[in-house]
Amino acid sequence: MNSETVSNLVTTGVGSEVAPVEVDEPSSKRLRPATSDVWNFFKKLSPDKDGVERAECKGCKKVFNAGGKRYGTSTIERHLDSCTQIKHEDIGQTIAELQLKMGSLKIDSGVARNMFAGYVVVGDKPFNMVDDRRFRNWVKYISPTLKLSSRNTIKAAIVKVHKREAAKLKKILVSIPNRICLTSDLWTSSTNEGFICLTTHFVDENWKLQSKILNFCHMPPPHTGFELSSKIITLLTEWKVDKKIFSITLDNASSNDTCVEHLKSTLDVHGSLLCGGEFFHVRCSAHILNLIVQDGMKICGDAVYKIRESIQFLRKSESRMVKFKECFEDIEGL
Repeated sequence: MNSETVSNLVTTGVGSEVAPVEVDEPSSKRLRPATSDVWNFFKKLSPDKDGVERAECKGCKKVFNAGGKRYGTSTIERHLDSCTQIKHEDIGQTIAELQLKMGSLKIDSGVARNMFAGYVVVGDKPFNMVDDRRFRNWVKYISPTLKLSSRNTIKAAIVKVHKREAAKLKKILVSIPNRICLTSDLWTSSTNEGFICLTTHFVDENWKLQSKILNFCHMPPPHTGFELSSKIITLLTEWKVDKKIFSITLDNASSNDTCVEHLKSTLDVHGSLLCGGEFFHVRCSAHILNLIVQDGMKICGDAVYKIRESIQFLRKSESRMVKFKECFEDIEGL
């Protein structure tokens, strides 16, 4: 993703109001340590002959079945409230010390920002989720000292991560001794903007097949074969792999024939294509198969049309759908 690609990043977010929920204040009858803190007052023992995990109270030395998925810590938590050999002041002191330790933990804002940027990328989340008041309140509750970044900061962090990963990929592509294969296709957005996607496929040093998107960027009109080939050559030159191409796979659009011929003549100037480019163009088998199926469907075109019209008729009314299901159940029972 170069600067052209970044300029085409568009983020959308849909906010929805949720009625506030009242939360009861916690009871202040007696301080009880959290589940993980209970073990400050108990000693874990080796399991018995049946494999049941056990724990011994450090105060009264009483042994309980505790720990593991079967027993958990609920039993020893209840004992901790009633044990006369452990001062409750000690429990409160332990909690206070733990809270002090947690409060003194320092969170690296840079690491937190990069981790959140990764979450946004992998989860395909909108940048403006960081502007949501409830989300910010949740983060503040978990870590009062963490300063949450703005949407622009997150966007900049993602671009920085992309540049770093792109540099790593470029280094790999340049260093591998073998050639790489390409696939490319055009895509039109809902706003009728054209985009081109260029993907590389190669075998790495561990003999594992890798597929990486090199570019997904805006492709302005006209989408002629010459313009497409010029764009692909520009992208390949930026990645410094224009002399390492083995083949390219495109669909069967008529403009792609012109695109391939121009690519071959340009890339093979210094004889960089194997066998003069004899194996350079690989037609998309999935597209060919789709054309075969579409052509075969013409034989039963009338039946398919009636089925589609029937489905559309049923979906327009819930009562029709209910009646159809009743008829289907009657027929199924015959």
